[in-house]
Amino acid sequence: MGEKYLIINADDFGMCRSANLATFDLFEKGGITSATVMVPCGWSPEACKWAGENPQYPVGVHLTFTSEWSKYRWGPVSLDNNSTLCDKFGYFYHENDEFEEHCDIDQVENEIRAQVARAKLLGLNPSHLDNHMGSLYGLNGNYEVMPKTFEICGEMGYAFRMFKYFRVEEIPEDFPEDVPIEVAQMLIDGYVRNADQNKVPLIDYLLFPDWNDERRANYETYREHMLNRLTNIPEGISETFIHPAFESDEMKGITSTWHERSWEYKLFADPKTRQHLESKGIKYINYHDVVRLRAQEQK
Repeated sequence: MGEKYLIINADDFGMCRSANLATFDLFEKGGITSATVMVPCGWSPEACKWAGENPQYPVGVHLTFTSEWSKYRWGPVSLDNNSTLCDKFGYFYHENDEFEEHCDIDQVENEIRAQVARAKLLGLNPSHLDNHMGSLYGLNGNYEVMPKTFEICGEMGYAFRMFKYFRVEEIPEDFPEDVPIEVAQMLIDGYVRNADQNKVPLIDYLLFPDWNDERRANYETYREHMLNRLTNIPEGISETFIHPAFESDEMKGITSTWHERSWEYKLFADPKTRQHLESKGIKYINYHDVVRLRAQEQK
């Protein structure tokens, strides 16, 4: 491909008001190129309505099957046929392994369709689909959910955030310890073949969040790390996903890591970030571009 393309996606759009306001602002500043809405969450109507009124900004659906916070929870959008997706309180399970262990594949399909349908009803014309916390990647042994997701994406005509190539240096710290790298690569290769069969455009590389104690120490250290990381992406289509939010009592009540989200907003709201990356030959793109680029490759 020769070029270095970068998608900067704001995950968790619609999760709360602080996330919405930060995402609105980042789109308008040119700091992000894409966002995805958590449809089951309480502030998704505002996010979808804004996206519908601002179609120049590509916004997709952040397919959600987990509810990770202790005090702020959400559950399925589907009104029936969802019992295997819920804990005893009627919320999604906290973790991916719980979801994978309990879920019925027909109920997963029903919920995917319900979340997309509600997003459209709320005014969003999705640019693509992706997945909250990677619960559909099947890294805990459930190998039904990802192929089913590709089947639905192919039917609906959506690209999906799944990476073609697994870079050892980009393995996230929370990657399951009992999954050998070779096994993970074999799994990804199978997913790529499945996506191709369903004509689902994919990206090449995915940069997972990369926080540690050193980067949490101060904003300057985090900024330097991210600029270096993004400057050195390989040729092809890479995506990094952030979770921007304004500092607020709302965010502080949801998660103790609220400052990470406020720093992500600060970094990508700074016009110097984009100027720096573009000066290094990085080209900002979105999922409309992914579809176009993949179509050109097929000619």
